[in-house]
Amino acid sequence: MGIKHLFQLIEEHSPAAIKQGEIKNQFGRKVAIDASMSIYSFLIAVRSDGQQLMSESGETTSHLMGMFYRTLRMVDNGIKPLFVFDGAPPKLKSGELAKRFQRKSEAQEAHEEAKETGTAEEVEKFSRRTVRVTREHNAECQKLLKLMGIPYIIAPTEAEAQCAVLARAGKVYAAASEDMDTLTFDAPILLRHLTFSEQRKEPIQEIHLAQVLEGLEMERDQFIDLCILLGCDYLDPVKGVGPSTALKLIREHKTLEGVVEFFEKSNKYTLPEDWPYKDARLLFLEPDVRPADDPECDFKWEAPDVEGLVEYLVKEKAFSEDRVRSGAQRLQRSTKTAQQSRLEGFFKPVQRTPEEQAALKRKTDSKLEEAKKKKKQAAKEKKDTKAKPRGA
Repeated sequence: MGIKHLFQLIEEHSPAAIKQGEIKNQFGRKVAIDASMSIYSFLIAVRSDGQQLMSESGETTSHLMGMFYRTLRMVDNGIKPLFVFDGAPPKLKSGELAKRFQRKSEAQEAHEEAKETGTAEEVEKFSRRTVRVTREHNAECQKLLKLMGIPYIIAPTEAEAQCAVLARAGKVYAAASEDMDTLTFDAPILLRHLTFSEQRKEPIQEIHLAQVLEGLEMERDQFIDLCILLGCDYLDPVKGVGPSTALKLIREHKTLEGVVEFFEKSNKYTLPEDWPYKDARLLFLEPDVRPADDPECDFKWEAPDVEGLVEYLVKEKAFSEDRVRSGAQRLQRSTKTAQQSRLEGFFKPVQRTPEEQAALKRKTDSKLEEAKKKKKQAAKEKKDTKAKPRGA
């Protein structure tokens, strides 16, 4: 799930933190990718006639198809991907996982019923809701990545947290995931939509945490408290607290302790019975991760095992041999070709002075004020138009 409505708040209050561009703009960069999130998206999106792709023996292959061809797309665009798989979930996440399992079970029942009495659209809708990533999916994708020469590691717990560690240490340029909580784990740069299909024509979103905090006028501790209040994987949300209210509460009361104290005095909001926000905060501040200098975090990209790929994808999973061999050739070319280094690799980023930060804040505030005025003016014109008598 990630953090509810966080992107919406960033878009509104820290627009300068978001850059959008084509995948080719990431040329020459190493990126740590949340593997489980990617596999989940492949299982949902890589389909034929609304159904997951299957081998002749009836095994699901959507995840392998997505992993193979979308990794090739990244490699073709000069990106060096490193996939990070989830380990065991933190205990605090068990409540959210239980709810997800319940929703999947209900969707499975609705799917079976739709197959009997529903339309094709209803069958597909409920089919997508039953999707979950299994150990077998992970194991098969890990085998595929090894044959492709693409490195992967398994995180102790949350993949997003491990991606963030690698990005902070400079081992990769950015962490890539659709989950916004990657920023809550202190990833300096988050890339979204990187593993999306080319046909979707979605621009790659590049979100910079330093500018997010600058726009929200917050330190990291406050940002974590805001994310918990917005709604995360570890806790139930507080009923009646939307994104604008959450931001206002954190700004007014500074910490979740202050917000909770306000809730206890207020008749307007009621905290869920079990709401261990301090434990959730600690999971974001001190997640169970491997340090960047751990031997497990030493990774390298190697030449593909062409015949191994043919054996696995063609003979076992019924992929097209011509397409698999063509893909393997593309991987071979990428390992042989010395990639041009990006200029940013030669320079260290210069910290902004307080004067520069103040000037940037004034510029951002001015843009926001101008956007509000335009919105207000448009609403007024719309109201005036409706008020005019017909034929006037």
